[in-house]
Amino acid sequence: MNKEVRVGVAAVILRDGRVLLGERIGSHGAHTWATPGGHLELGESIEECAKRETFEETGLVVNSFKNLGFTNDIFDKENKHYVTLFVVTSCSIGEPQITEPEKCKQWKWFNLDELPEPLFLPLTNLLKDSVDIGEFA
Repeated sequence: MNKEVRVGVAAVILRDGRVLLGERIGSHGAHTWATPGGHLELGESIEECAKRETFEETGLVVNSFKNLGFTNDIFDKENKHYVTLFVVTSCSIGEPQITEPEKCKQWKWFNLDELPEPLFLPLTNLLKDSVDIGEFA
């Protein structure tokens, strides 16, 4: 097993009571639905990471960040371990583009009570902790 625990940042983008999720391909968590996000880089703030990853993955520019919580995510099959920091953010204009087609098949907006399955492990773990994303909508 990789002895390193990585820090991931997940941007929970809300608009009109819906959340943006992408269908992952080509990396751990393939064929699950996840928020935009990625690795926290050295010297980067959590907000900077959420903004950078969202733009790289969707072309959207997000603002106004609130801490939502964190999860401890162990991917047994891939021998990976992450601590994922979730932030709620908003983006009032534009539609997401598939800017990394090798990593994401599609982006879609989902009602908070009608989330697709299967969800990416960190998002599943967050919801297991009874975090109410809707209180931020």
